[in-house]
Amino acid sequence: MADETAHNRAIITVLGSDRSGIVAAVTGALAEHDANILDISQTILQGTFTMTMLVDLKSANVDFAALQKQLNDLQQQLKVQITMQREEVFNFMYRL
Repeated sequence: MADETAHNRAIITVLGSDRSGIVAAVTGALAEHDANILDISQTILQGTFTMTMLVDLKSANVDFAALQKQLNDLQQQLKVQITMQREEVFNFMYRL
């Protein structure tokens, strides 16, 4: 059950120069595909914007790769770095 939950969830990170519209654009893309944001954290440190989200993709109307491509396209428009990893991969990479 826990493995199935982790497989349906993703960690999305956004990093770049702060400007208006970043949160709206990223969350709008997720909402468009019925991805549910479970947790979100954002901060601005001396003009650098960072945001991390835990997203549930179980009800998403596109597959992981299609959403990842859309976010890749969005990062070009916003001039920020957006990465999306499955939660299970993220946890494996950053385990202590």
